[in-house]
Amino acid sequence: MDEIIQVKDQYYIQAASCLADDRTRVLKQGETFAVFDCRGDIQPIGRGEQGLYHEGTRFLSRLEFLIENQRPLLLSSTVNERNELLAVDLTNPDLVLADGNELPRGSLHLFRSKFLWQRHCFERIRICHFGAEPVTLHFRFRFDGDFRDIFEVRGMQRQARGQRLPARTDRDAVKLPYRGRDGVRRQLQICFEPDPIQISGESAELQLSIGPGEERNLYLTFGCLNDAELCRTGCYDVEFGASLRRMEGYRAQHCAISTSKGHFNEWLERSLDDLHMLFTETPQGIYPYAGVPWYSTSFGRDGLLTALQTLWLNPAIARGVLGFLAAHQAAEHCPETDAEPGKILHETRRGEMAALGEIPFGRYYGSVDSTPLFLLLAGAWFRRSGDRDFLQQLWPHLLRALEWIERYGDRDGDGYLEYQRQSADGLVQQGWKDSWDSVFHADGSPARGPIALCEVQGYLYAARRELAGLAEVMGDDELAARQLRAARQLRKNFQRDFWCEELSCYALALDGNKRPCRVAASNAGQCLFTGIATPEQAARLAEKLLSPEFFSGWGIRTLAEGSTRYNPMAYHNGSVWPHDNALIALGLARYGRTRQAMQLFEGLYHLALQVELCRLPELFCGFRRLPGQGPVLYPLACSPQAWAAGAVFQLLQASLGLEIDATSRKIRFRHPVLPPFLDEVWFRNLQVGNARIDLHLARYGEDVGINALHRDGEIGVVVEK
Repeated sequence: MDEIIQVKDQYYIQAASCLADDRTRVLKQGETFAVFDCRGDIQPIGRGEQGLYHEGTRFLSRLEFLIENQRPLLLSSTVNERNELLAVDLTNPDLVLADGNELPRGSLHLFRSKFLWQRHCFERIRICHFGAEPVTLHFRFRFDGDFRDIFEVRGMQRQARGQRLPARTDRDAVKLPYRGRDGVRRQLQICFEPDPIQISGESAELQLSIGPGEERNLYLTFGCLNDAELCRTGCYDVEFGASLRRMEGYRAQHCAISTSKGHFNEWLERSLDDLHMLFTETPQGIYPYAGVPWYSTSFGRDGLLTALQTLWLNPAIARGVLGFLAAHQAAEHCPETDAEPGKILHETRRGEMAALGEIPFGRYYGSVDSTPLFLLLAGAWFRRSGDRDFLQQLWPHLLRALEWIERYGDRDGDGYLEYQRQSADGLVQQGWKDSWDSVFHADGSPARGPIALCEVQGYLYAARRELAGLAEVMGDDELAARQLRAARQLRKNFQRDFWCEELSCYALALDGNKRPCRVAASNAGQCLFTGIATPEQAARLAEKLLSPEFFSGWGIRTLAEGSTRYNPMAYHNGSVWPHDNALIALGLARYGRTRQAMQLFEGLYHLALQVELCRLPELFCGFRRLPGQGPVLYPLACSPQAWAAGAVFQLLQASLGLEIDATSRKIRFRHPVLPPFLDEVWFRNLQVGNARIDLHLARYGEDVGINALHRDGEIGVVVEK
């Protein structure tokens, strides 16, 4: 995803401030997410992204909690381990009460907790009085709802907006309605308990009397409603229990991992809980939304790669992603959205601007790599699951994806997959590095399309091989043979056209004149995990990627230091992306370069120790790691981000050479290694088909011993050393 989405040069993410200094707190559930400040309020400060959002619209744009018209003092603030609850500890400043009495600072403990559930935000404020005298307290909440589309929040100016309707108040609630230009009537409803003593369309005041040693509670519910929907009025504890059961249900589906290293366990747990928070239920199953705040929606590429990262852990994620993308596969040619029959989705958006066509991203297909990744994941998923029934349902979509590749993706018939946008409002660059300036020649001049990216040819190579295997399962031997022939020819031509001897690296891309972009970029590293590289070139590329010009000490940069356009603070031209490094690590391990893969594993592990909540961000700056100094954060990075959260599971897979084949009921470890910071690993409830197994892995010098602790059903464990 790109730092600046160029749609007539209008869409920018403002960078006047950043997450690093705003100290925001994030919650997400389903189509709803919220960004709060560290006190649990919503303020129009920093980048201005704070708010409560639903389906691409910000319903609540301001929230301020006051006691006796003063902001409480912050004691602590965090999102709990499972990401369900924002917990904020506050206390009172020195106060003069309405009756003239004074309340010294620290007399009250105010515990503020919030969670999201079923398009609502539920809040409880528990007040504990540690003073010596009874007091009567006045609490005020100031609020507003601007109903801005998320692209407006990101910086786009609109020529016209919908209509804010007059606020309506009841005894215990206020309703803020808005009629959009898309004809949808959206409404923010705020309910209070106990009843306010004063309420308007801008604020509510509540009064509580509380004695020494007593507790009282305030409850607020914020409903993001469309048309005639009703606000939920359930009890806070009941609704929170339902939210917890959802998270517990996700955990029950996958293998549990624990290790001998407490800090690594924290990274694992936070990554897993971030994924659970980003999961959204669709009619086709689970889909991991890309990231909060800017990308809280379904992205094809992100969902596919996240599913690949977690495939060994839980194949249900991949099934949900494949099912959703099949259901949203392009059926016709539409230049305005870069859609062509058989093409797989880039992203889909809800909200007023998408509905009106003010942005092209309502259902947008400007991604060259989603379609081959769809085929690649389908093959990997079938090996992991062995589910023939779902493969049968998926098969027509796989054939249509192949038809798109051969008819539209390779228009000149040279065997390479290329892109050039059709929509004047679409993305200029349509690979994973989709910043406008991410594909260029060695002198810095932009590459002209159609563009064939190096890593995309690797995806295509792996996709053809995976499709060949699936064709054999489906009984189409002719298709299987044709795909294998095409894959072999692609691999041969790729070495001839992309390898740059002087760089010891594959060219970033071929431009429209088939001139190689002789730029050393991390894209070349992703060619390793797909297997398109020759062993000789893989060895040279591995040395290049771990050299100081690429490897910062935290990870591999997106662009080699010293290159034209190199900037360690650029989104795609010098930064470090955890998901990119995890894919490269998997590729290094594939070619027997496990020790180098471990350098990436160790770098990202130490990064996790340095960042808040052990949560890897979408990306961070590519400055060199220096003793005693932490990483330099990127100011606009999404956090959490799905494929950043999934990176740790792919790194562990790369370390252990882990492969699971449900069709043969085997778990295979190829040349397993544990990184220096891990001595023991336990897998519990690792499912292969209907069977389950618990495993213990332990380091013995340079070796790793693997023992089955419990086995339920037929599962073989093969260790190659």
